[in-house]
Amino acid sequence: MAFQKAVKGTALIGGGAIATVFGLSQFSQYRNKHGAFVRVQAAEAVTVPIKNDFPTREEQILALKTTGEFDVLVIGGGATGCGCALDAVTRGLKTALLERDDFSSGTSSRSTKLIHGGVRYLQKAIMKLDFEQYKMVKEALEERANLLEIAPHLSAPLPIMLPVYKWWQLPYYWFGIKLYDMVAGSQCLKSSYVLSKSRALEHFPMLRKDELVGAIVYYDGQHNDARMNLAIALTAARYGAATTNYTEVLRLLKRTDPASGKERVCGVRCRDVLTGQEFDVKAKCVINATGPFTDSVRKMDDEEVSNICQPSAGVHIVMPGYYSPDNMGLLDPATSDGRVIFFLPWEKMTIAGTTDSPTDVTSHPIPTEEDINFILNEVRNYLSVDVEVRRGDVLAAWSGIRPLVTDPNSKDTQSISRNHVVTISESGLVTIAGGKWTTYRAMAQDTIDAAVEAHNLKAGSSKTIGLQLQGAEEWSPTLYIRLVQDYGLESEVAQHLAATYGDKAFEVAKIAQVTGKRWPIVGKRLVSEFPYIEAEVVYGVKEYARTAVDMISRRTRLAFLNVQAAEEALPRIVDIMAKELNWSEQKKKEELEAAKKFLYYEMGYKVKSDQLADSSEISLMPSDIERYKKRFHMFDKDKKGFITILDVQRVLESISVQIAENTLHDILNEVDLNKNGQVELNEFLQLMSAIQKGHVSGSRLAVLMKTAEENLRQRGVISVDRSGGGL
Repeated sequence: MAFQKAVKGTALIGGGAIATVFGLSQFSQYRNKHGAFVRVQAAEAVTVPIKNDFPTREEQILALKTTGEFDVLVIGGGATGCGCALDAVTRGLKTALLERDDFSSGTSSRSTKLIHGGVRYLQKAIMKLDFEQYKMVKEALEERANLLEIAPHLSAPLPIMLPVYKWWQLPYYWFGIKLYDMVAGSQCLKSSYVLSKSRALEHFPMLRKDELVGAIVYYDGQHNDARMNLAIALTAARYGAATTNYTEVLRLLKRTDPASGKERVCGVRCRDVLTGQEFDVKAKCVINATGPFTDSVRKMDDEEVSNICQPSAGVHIVMPGYYSPDNMGLLDPATSDGRVIFFLPWEKMTIAGTTDSPTDVTSHPIPTEEDINFILNEVRNYLSVDVEVRRGDVLAAWSGIRPLVTDPNSKDTQSISRNHVVTISESGLVTIAGGKWTTYRAMAQDTIDAAVEAHNLKAGSSKTIGLQLQGAEEWSPTLYIRLVQDYGLESEVAQHLAATYGDKAFEVAKIAQVTGKRWPIVGKRLVSEFPYIEAEVVYGVKEYARTAVDMISRRTRLAFLNVQAAEEALPRIVDIMAKELNWSEQKKKEELEAAKKFLYYEMGYKVKSDQLADSSEISLMPSDIERYKKRFHMFDKDKKGFITILDVQRVLESISVQIAENTLHDILNEVDLNKNGQVELNEFLQLMSAIQKGHVSGSRLAVLMKTAEENLRQRGVISVDRSGGGL
């Protein structure tokens, strides 16, 4: 009876909702069909010529200094800021963009990597009869379709499974997901469907079996967020926008309007962060698109203005790819505290997140152990008991700050919609705040529309619907085959280059170094288990990368995939960048240290040391302690109580194995808690205890010492490749 009531109630609510949305969606059907035609027209209507290549950073800086007055100057190089620059320049407006760090260095590179309308926002729209929420979902679904079309190399549809463990939830979630499809209309990627328990386990074998009723699968988009952001910036640059990173706005410039007698914003005083040189950039209209830093720029205009942005921190973790199927994500619609968790395949790894909690605005957000463990616990709830979810399998972790628009007195950020708002101050500063990654283009269009009207700029309507981004023009799903055939790249490397650079992958392949091997012919990897090659570092400098952090986090995504791999690649990356940018030895040292600090604090490397330190209570059986002591003393022949690189080299030489000294240094440094250049017995026992607890996995020192012990008996070969390389 209870089940019948639940289904009946759900049907009534869902039926009413479907009727409402169906009526609204009928109107959208014409718009959707008409939109395809408009999309082609809009792309063809751009009269601004596009260059074959983008200018160098030095040329862009020179353009900022020598241009008398820009029509539009955008502050902020995230997705929205770059979107504003692209929208403005393709309308024929003289455009500049200033970013004090790197493009996508903030929130835009730290997302869940989804291009989506927001299932939970639709739920709130229906349950609360909130038409604004509905419009936001509708707009996001339209933008989702456009983004998948204009950058197909960087994005793709992704099926996401919603497992159901109670019978009454099946019709409830089914109605909700079908509504999601209906709101998308003809732009629905693929129709959602229901799976039986057995079929759900076929698609997602790691899923918890007990009490599983079935599952619902729906489709959203997924993308490489930092590379997508960069593609927008580079496209704007090719159309003529003076887009520069590492250019900090120090203050707004103002002049007195002779007609009204009021002060009006007329440009900015900025500083080239790389050279320290300061200069003015004049503009008819200045746009504030700085995400979480929205209010700091607004206060440059008016110190008394009240805040409109309430930041919220979202933490994500990355785990090995074996935690999820290659082509199926998972949605936990109701976590233990009411939040939503996604569990998604991404770049052959598994990404899980996100959290949602109020935070302070900072340029360097740090993931907390509490948030990491919250995500891990939620993952455990949905995975089979056969899958041991280990803390040590966290390969990377990061925190991103969402720029939510809200009442400053609001405390519950979870109930806040990410609708965007465009405001214009009395002095003419245009601010775009809020919104979400998926709707960056619509946000930019609304912003430039408002700027054109408020500042009487001579420009037509937006031309960015259907406008292809950098790399999309001649891309095809089989492009990577040509890279393999024409250049002799590994298939995995070729697929990666095609999916990262699109039709520009050939430019990277042309500068790839010969390996000296029979196969592959070209393409030296930065680290063995990832398809990133050295030529990408050279090309990354051309793409305005100016620091080692730019390279490991946004030109490549190594830092977001595996911080240990990123740290291993750093010395070679710094050497290549030093050659391209003429760095001194001191500069190389500074870059190396800055990148290691970034990995340590912002990408979760710190938790590795913390996990070992927190395991200081060595919880090993006496027999295990004796076994590990014997293993340790095989290396510590002199009974010093510690081992050094020389000790390890001596043992390896005795079994005819050679490992580079810098590699051995890295291996010991992973376990050397007090950083004194040696691993003490207590540190080694802490490591083995942490491994047994699951706090640490993939320790190369542990693998090396165990294998050496066996090889002293069997004279085999030692492998020191990472087995997961967890934190």
